[in-house]
Amino acid sequence: MSAPEPRFARIASTIGDPTRARMLSALMGGGFLAAGELAQAAGVTAQTASSHIAKLVESELVVVRVQGRHRYFRLADADIAHALEALSLVAERSSVADKWEREPYKRLKAARTCYGHLAGELGVQLFEGLLARGTLVPAEGQFVLSEAGRAEMAGLGVDVPSGRRFAYACLDWSERRDHLAGSFAVALLDHALERGWLRRTGASRALSLTPSGAKALSPWLDQRKSIRSVASKAVGGSGLRERQAL
Repeated sequence: MSAPEPRFARIASTIGDPTRARMLSALMGGGFLAAGELAQAAGVTAQTASSHIAKLVESELVVVRVQGRHRYFRLADADIAHALEALSLVAERSSVADKWEREPYKRLKAARTCYGHLAGELGVQLFEGLLARGTLVPAEGQFVLSEAGRAEMAGLGVDVPSGRRFAYACLDWSERRDHLAGSFAVALLDHALERGWLRRTGASRALSLTPSGAKALSPWLDQRKSIRSVASKAVGGSGLRERQAL
């Protein structure tokens, strides 16, 4: 009797198609995208994109929101994003070092979104700063805000969420160290974007740290001297529109 096909085989086949992989990459930013935007990200026609999007929805990797006559798509949940991040980590094991000095990888490595939270060098350094300062403390395999941390977030004006998956470590595919994930990480990134501390770079997942952001986040970024080199690469933005690299 032959062994049953692993349940992940169908999902792996769906993800493995280059066109669908580009679409999933575009959705790693965490927001909703229209079919036309996914077609553009994948470099295919609208008709071709439609069939691929249907397969992503059928496989429950992507969900759809209907708003009037328009349909918008996003990753089904954070578990899908983490699975894609893990696959990226495996895929990059043999990458040559100078790859990260080339565009568009360079800006993605410096700072990027990962399903609604901050990733890349800046994300890793911010997470380490939150831990080093004692803003976040370990609790039952995850992290919670300390009493001082709650006061610090109130001072920044961050609307602290609640929930089971509040703050936990997510292995970063470019840095091979953890950045912060969870509802708190999402709220922190949303707040940084609203305040202009971080700016989106063109149509990609890349982010840039602004001077006001470097000042606001300095209590955590300055916990490590190495963050100064990261900030110097991330501050400002060229306005270039890079293609998705993931």
